[in-house]
Amino acid sequence: MDTNSFLYKLSHHIIYNLSVSTDNVTIILPSKRAKIFLTEALKNTITKTIIAPEIISIEDFIQEVSQIRSLDAIEVLFQFYEVYTQIEKNPEEFELFANWGKILLQDFNEIDRYLLDPEKILKYLENIKEIEHWAVDVDKRTEMIEKHLLFWKKLPHYYHTLYAHLLESKKGYQGLIYREAKKNIESFTKNTTKTYLFAGFNALNKAEEHIFQQMLLQDKARVFWDIDEAFLNDPFHDAGLFARKIKSEWKYYKNHPFEWINNTFSEEKNIQIIATPKNIGQAKLVGSIINDISISNIKLENTAVVLGDENLLLPILYSLPEAIGNVNITMGYSSKNNPIQLFVDRLFKMHTNAVSRQGKQYVFYYKDVLDVLHNPLTTNLFDAEKLSSLIKRNNFTYFSHQTLFDLFRDRNDFFELVFAKWDSSSLDILERINAILLKIKSALDYSKEEDEKITNAFVYSIYLVINKLINYYTKNIFSDKIETLYQVYKQVVDIAEVSFEGEPLEGLQIMGVLESRTLDFETVIITSVNEGKFPSGKSNNSFIPYDVKREYGLPTYKEKDAIYTYHFYHLLQRAKNIYLIYNVDSDGFESGEKSRFITQLEVEKKSKHTITHHLYNAMVPAKVSNTMLVEKTESILARLQEMAQAGFSPSTLTTYLRNPIQFYFQRILRIKEVDEVEENIAVNTLGTIIHGALEVLYTPYIGKILIEKDVTDALLLVEQVVFQKFKEIYKEGEIKKGKNLLAFEVAKRNVINFLKYEIEQIKNGDQIQIIALEETFERVFEHKNISEKIIIKGNVDRIENRNGTIRIIDYKTGKVEQKDVTLTQWENLLKDSKYDKIIQILAYAFMYSTHTKGLPIEAGIISFKNLKSGFLPFTFKEDKISTTIISDEIMDSYLDQIAILINELFDLNIPFTEKEN
Repeated sequence: MDTNSFLYKLSHHIIYNLSVSTDNVTIILPSKRAKIFLTEALKNTITKTIIAPEIISIEDFIQEVSQIRSLDAIEVLFQFYEVYTQIEKNPEEFELFANWGKILLQDFNEIDRYLLDPEKILKYLENIKEIEHWAVDVDKRTEMIEKHLLFWKKLPHYYHTLYAHLLESKKGYQGLIYREAKKNIESFTKNTTKTYLFAGFNALNKAEEHIFQQMLLQDKARVFWDIDEAFLNDPFHDAGLFARKIKSEWKYYKNHPFEWINNTFSEEKNIQIIATPKNIGQAKLVGSIINDISISNIKLENTAVVLGDENLLLPILYSLPEAIGNVNITMGYSSKNNPIQLFVDRLFKMHTNAVSRQGKQYVFYYKDVLDVLHNPLTTNLFDAEKLSSLIKRNNFTYFSHQTLFDLFRDRNDFFELVFAKWDSSSLDILERINAILLKIKSALDYSKEEDEKITNAFVYSIYLVINKLINYYTKNIFSDKIETLYQVYKQVVDIAEVSFEGEPLEGLQIMGVLESRTLDFETVIITSVNEGKFPSGKSNNSFIPYDVKREYGLPTYKEKDAIYTYHFYHLLQRAKNIYLIYNVDSDGFESGEKSRFITQLEVEKKSKHTITHHLYNAMVPAKVSNTMLVEKTESILARLQEMAQAGFSPSTLTTYLRNPIQFYFQRILRIKEVDEVEENIAVNTLGTIIHGALEVLYTPYIGKILIEKDVTDALLLVEQVVFQKFKEIYKEGEIKKGKNLLAFEVAKRNVINFLKYEIEQIKNGDQIQIIALEETFERVFEHKNISEKIIIKGNVDRIENRNGTIRIIDYKTGKVEQKDVTLTQWENLLKDSKYDKIIQILAYAFMYSTHTKGLPIEAGIISFKNLKSGFLPFTFKEDKISTTIISDEIMDSYLDQIAILINELFDLNIPFTEKEN
C-alpha cells in the first residue's frame, strides 16, 4: 500500500501516536470495504504482535448504539405495506401502493436522518396540497380531490404507525435507526470505556453530526477527516463544502485542531481526458488502458476502475484482457439489469401471458417460449435447441401447453420446472422459481473463475428476492393472483441490488463511486464522466418540494452534487495517473456533454498537473469485409457434375448469375437458411399459397377446353381452397387475425382477380386448353461448346394451348412489367441479373419445346400485382421489330448464352466471386 495513502497514515497514527491500547480502540469507517484495506495497512505497519483494534462501518456502529437491526429496502417496503393494510379499510393492491410507498419511505428516512419533526414537515405537505386546491369550492370538490387531500392528511398517521411497528420489533430503516441512536448516544457515551476513531468521513446528516459532536465533547472519540487544503481553503469549491461547514460551526474545533488537512492534490499528476463515442467505446477503451498498464508491469492492485454508470460493469468485464488475472468487483449493481432477473422476468411473462390467453387453454406464444429457451444460462440444462427447431419447423405461433409437452418428449426435471403450468398458488410458483434458480446455480462451472462467480452473485441476489417474497406471501397480505405476483416481483426487483464482494487486496479493483471512500490508488480510471452521470444531476424522487427542503435543512441536489464533487476529487487527490473517460455521443438520453468536473479541472489547473485531451475511436476497417472469393476445386467440379446430371433448375442458373457466392453456399455446400417461425406471412409463402390454390382449382379441367362455367364454378371454391392451402403451408400459424388475416384476404383477392381475368378472356373469344399445371419437365442440354452431360430440369406453373399457340406461364406475386421480359441484344442476357426472368421462362420453353407437336410457342409471366397488363410474353426486339414467338433462331441464340454460363460454371480458373448488392 502506498505510504502516502490516508489509510496508511491512519494505521501509522494508531500504532505510533495513539495514547490508548489498540485493544480498547474501535475504528469507524464510512464503508465495510475500507475495513479490509485498513487491516492490511495495520499489518504492514506493525513491527510486533498486537491485539488489533475493532474496525466497523458507520452502519454497524449506529445499529450498536440504537440496538436496532437494519432492514433492507425490500423488507421495509413489505413492512410498510403490512402497516398500510391494517390502517386502510380498502387498501390498494401492492403494485399501486409501491409506486408511492417507495418515495414516501425515502422522505421518512430523510426526515429521521436529519432529526426533523415529522408532524411539522408532513403537515406542511398537507397545507401545500390544500393551497393547490384553494380555488375549488368545498361544496364542489369531487370525490377524487377529497381522496387526494385525505391521503396527505394521513401521512403523519402512516409515519407514526410504521415507526412504532418497526420499533416494537427492534428493526428499522436507516433514518429510524439514526433517530434512535441519537436518543441513546448520551447514555452510550457515558457507559463505554472504549475510544472511538471516526475516519474518512465527509458529508454527515444531522444525526451523525450530533453523535460525532457528543462523543468528541465527552472525549470518547476523535475524528480524522481527509480533506485537501486546496478544497478547504477555497470558499467556492464544493469538494470542501462540508469540511468548511464542520470546521467553522462545530464547538469542538474552536479549541482543537481539525485533523487531517493534506496537500497532495497539487502534487504532480498526469491527467488524460478521453472522449469516446458510446458506452461500448468506453468499455473497449478501459480494456485497452488496462492492457497497457499490465504490459508496463505496473501493479494492478494500485489501479482502480471507478464506474460513473453501473451499467458499464458487464461491457467492461468482457473488454478486459484475459491475462490480467484477478479482478475484484465491489459495488452495488441494480437487479433490473441482472441477467438472471431478465430470465425470471421472461419466465413470468411467458406464464402470465399463457394464463391470460384463451380461457383455460393455457396457450403459449412462441416468442415468449423462445426467449426462455435461448437464455444462455439455461441452454445446457435441457435440449433447448431441439425444442426451438421443433417450434420453428412446425411454424407454431400460438400453441397450447399440452401441444408443447406432446411435441417435446425428451423432458427432464428442469424442463418440467420451467414449463409446467402456473395454475397453483403464488407460493407454489415462488417455490418453483427458487428450484429453477438452484438448478441454474448447480450447473455453474466454477473452473471458469470470474465469469461464473459473477453469475453466482446474480443468481444469489434474485434467490434472496424470491425468498423475501415467499416470507411475505405466507402472511397472506397479497392477493393470490399470478398477475399480482408478477407486479409485486417487478416492484421489488426494482429496488433490489446485486452485491459484489471479492478479494480487495488482489488484482484490478472495479468499484462504484461510493465504494471508493477512504481508498487511494496510484492509477485511477473513471468512466462516464458526463454531465447527468457524474454528477448525476437534478433528480427529485421525493414528495417534499425544494423550498421546503431548503427551509428545514434537508439535502437538495446542491448538497448531493457537493458529495459527488468530494468523491471525485478524493479519487484524484493522491493518484498519479488519471484517466477521465466520457461519452461524446448524444444518442437517446445521452447528452454527450462532458462533466462540469472536467471543466473545473481545466479552469483550476495546478502547475504540476499535466492535462491532455484525446479522442478515442475504435478501429473500424475501411470496408466492412473484403469481397469473398472461393477457388474451384476438383471436389467442387464433382458436385457440379452431380448437380448437372440431376438437373440444373432455371432458378439455380439465375442464382449463380445474381451472386456466385450465394450459389456456392446454397447449391454446392447445400447450406439451408435457418428455420424461423413465420409469424406474419412472408412474400414467398404467400406466392406458394396462390400457386397451390390455382393448381387445385384448375386440376379438374386439365385437357379440357375451358368454358365460362368452369371458371365461375372455381370462383365459388376460392375461399375454401385458399384456406386449405394456408393451413398446409403455414402449419400452426395464426391466420384468423392481424396481418395474417390481411395476407389471407390478399391471397384470396389475387386468385379471384385472376379467375375473373380468365372469364373475361373466354368471353372475348379466347379458346383455352390447360395442358399441364405445376408439372416437372427436363431435357438434356446439348451444345457444340459443352462436353459434359447437362440436364435442365424445372417445375412449370402452367402450360396451355391458347388459340393454337402453346403458352408457358410463370406466376409472379411481385410486380413485373413488359420491359422486364423484353430483350434487345443477346449479349446483355448474362451481363445483368435483371434479365433473370427471361433466362427462367426461356428455360421452360426449351424443356417443353419437344412436346409442342409443331405448334408455335411463347413463354411469359402473369404478375398478380400487374394483372391489368395480362400475360407478359418474352419479347425479342430488334430493329424496332418485336416478336413474341420463340423461333428456332431465338432458341439457338438463348442456348448459346446458356452454354457460356455453364462453361463459366465449370471453369476451374474462374472462382466463385461475391457480387456486391
